[in-house]
Amino acid sequence: VTGLGSVTPLGNDVETTWKNALAGVSGAGPITQFDASKFKTQFACEVKDFDFSKYLDRKEARKCDRYTLLAIASSEEAIADSNLEFDKLNRDRIGVIFSAGIGGIKTFEDEVGYYATHEEMGPKFNPFFIPKMISDIAAGHISIRHGLRGPNFGTVSACASSTHSAITAFDQIRLGKADAIVV
Repeated sequence: VTGLGSVTPLGNDVETTWKNALAGVSGAGPITQFDASKFKTQFACEVKDFDFSKYLDRKEARKCDRYTLLAIASSEEAIADSNLEFDKLNRDRIGVIFSAGIGGIKTFEDEVGYYATHEEMGPKFNPFFIPKMISDIAAGHISIRHGLRGPNFGTVSACASSTHSAITAFDQIRLGKADAIVV
């Protein structure tokens, strides 16, 4: 492990997340990402005050689900923290393995919701519907941003997704299939 990055309910970077974790700060707060007024539970642990414009312009960000924007932000911090100089390395041997429990569920909800409320217009979906939603698209965006052409995919294994990514990355390096993996 050569670099760390995080965007969490405790902070939008490693330093803030770690400081708040040590201080016992709770990441819970009122649900803001959707109307939860009909739900019994009114709180959740959401990422707060996240500014995607530090990473992508508005036009490019519209092509991404929120989970991909969070992935890009955390990977940018991890890559900077790693001090790896991609220009001095063989980018064909640097990969990205990103894990997510679901992927672009917000995009799915938006697209299906729009269709349900505009059914009379016929089946119309945003052309970015699938590319925004699939769970391995975050790995794709990260690799494209940095020109990384090594192994590139996503892992989805519920609560173990992150561990699965780290172990798989280790195996890719151990087996000589890659020199470095952004996880």
